[in-house]
Amino acid sequence: MDAAYPARRARVSGAWRRGGLFALALALGLAPLAASAGGPLYRYVDSRGVVHFTNVQWDGRFTRLRDLPRLSFDRAGRASLELQAHRNARAYDPLVERVGRESGVPPALVKAVIHAESAFDPRAVSHKGAMGLMQLMPATARTFGVIEPFTAEQNVEGGARYLRTLRERFGNWTMALAAYNAGPEAVTKFGGIPPYRETQKYVRRVLTYYRRYHPQFAAR
Repeated sequence: MDAAYPARRARVSGAWRRGGLFALALALGLAPLAASAGGPLYRYVDSRGVVHFTNVQWDGRFTRLRDLPRLSFDRAGRASLELQAHRNARAYDPLVERVGRESGVPPALVKAVIHAESAFDPRAVSHKGAMGLMQLMPATARTFGVIEPFTAEQNVEGGARYLRTLRERFGNWTMALAAYNAGPEAVTKFGGIPPYRETQKYVRRVLTYYRRYHPQFAAR
């Protein structure tokens, strides 16, 4: 199977530290958050799936984004940022188990995808506009009947149904995960996991989380 892939970590040199949170946000793919280094940031996804950001909550449709993860320094003065799962990750286990059983997706795999996609943050939004626990794109959410993508139950149900559809299309969970990350067209084009570094790492990481979470649900 796939080799274990460690949790993502960004190491920032002293020069980067002097560059401030803007450079750090860019390095981590969190460019929208850089604009709010001095305060909160709010976002709104319109009916076309376009994501809007503001640092002033002037419109009730905007909701606050999660804060930047905490930055810490080691003895050598280097900064590290651990993108770790939320402390209350197990709070979603009943939902994950029910949705997994109903959709035909192993509950441990559902939880592994949530971990990799959003680190259990139901309000997460990617720079591409993917939303919620399983980071559904607006078009995917609509296809699978998800009206409120930031509602945990709807998001997980829609994400699991999408995973199951990809499994049925490509024949195994590894290909389904690749398609979940890179898109089904990419998997079809390359006849397997696309040669994208991000996708290859994603598949390894989700399978690593799956092996971690499998005992939690296998014993039930």
